[in-house]
Amino acid sequence: MLSGIELAQAQQLLALVKRKLPGHLSIMEVCGTHTTAISKYGLRPLLEPLRLLSGPGCPVCVTTAGDIDRMIDLAGAGAIVATFGDLLRVPGSKSSLEQALAEGADVRIVYSPLDALKIAADNPQCPVVFLGVGFETTAPAMALAVRQAREKGLANFFLYSCLKTVIPALHALLAAPHGLDGLLLPGHVSSIIGRQAQDFVASVYGMPAAVVGFSERDILLGIAAVVRMIEEGKPKVINAYPRVVKEEGNLLAQKLLSEVFNTAAAEWRGFGVIPMSGLALKPEFAGHDAALQFNLPHNSVPQEQEACRCGDVLRGAIIPTECALFAGRCLPLTPLGPCMVSSEGACAAYYRYDRKKGAAPA
Repeated sequence: MLSGIELAQAQQLLALVKRKLPGHLSIMEVCGTHTTAISKYGLRPLLEPLRLLSGPGCPVCVTTAGDIDRMIDLAGAGAIVATFGDLLRVPGSKSSLEQALAEGADVRIVYSPLDALKIAADNPQCPVVFLGVGFETTAPAMALAVRQAREKGLANFFLYSCLKTVIPALHALLAAPHGLDGLLLPGHVSSIIGRQAQDFVASVYGMPAAVVGFSERDILLGIAAVVRMIEEGKPKVINAYPRVVKEEGNLLAQKLLSEVFNTAAAEWRGFGVIPMSGLALKPEFAGHDAALQFNLPHNSVPQEQEACRCGDVLRGAIIPTECALFAGRCLPLTPLGPCMVSSEGACAAYYRYDRKKGAAPA
């Protein structure tokens, strides 16, 4: 619930966004946690006619069906596969990790890559693969796990890296036709990479943006700042989350990432291959690279199942309720795409909080 002060701020913001501006404004919340928070707090109807669009900031959602297939292959190769829980029900082209588990594969949910490291230490005769899905926020913990595995001589610990970096995705998003008027930039990722690393959003693309936290007040103030910049025609990238995000970011985390990973091309659901947007283990850590050690195939598979439009949601082309499958054939228990699975997925957030307003019929 909004406090009295926050409600007054929300009312002022509502008046601000309803001023006569050229057309309706569209602002993208890049981060999946923002999407969930906006839906949970009921901010979408409060801010109409402002259109809030989801972006490519859900790491599970942007993971491709081909990568899910390779994760399932790992589970079928006799390895112990350790993963965050969000990945379990994400469909690949034919199956899911949940189905592999039901068929006898050793798939274990962990809360940290260091948990997987302990599993490797406890099972020295069995390969243990941690499924590395995430952005700069969680990548340092995975880098630390790999480094510790080498230091401790745990040759049976492997990382399957599907790690991605946000800045190349923002370039890919903004370089293509998009219809966006402003961005809410992710607070968690920005705590690692820093505010100034995202200045190009305004300087190159002329897009006003704000780095935003996750409370009602954080989100409302961030939107207000972006709307004011649109009104004034003075795009900048401002830090509306200064208690967590610094100009230069977390230098220790950045150093750790540079020690363990190289940047590489990566395939994103909804975007295709984006150059220099992935994190691949450096050659000195090749012994812990599951993609190399297990000789995984790289067959091309469709990014989406049937008429799933998760990729369109990730590009901000539609909102979840504009997908014909939403809340009908695609449900949290029977998802056709990862946007309905992940806790940061836009479709999951809309289903839980927003589907009563404008949902597609079952």
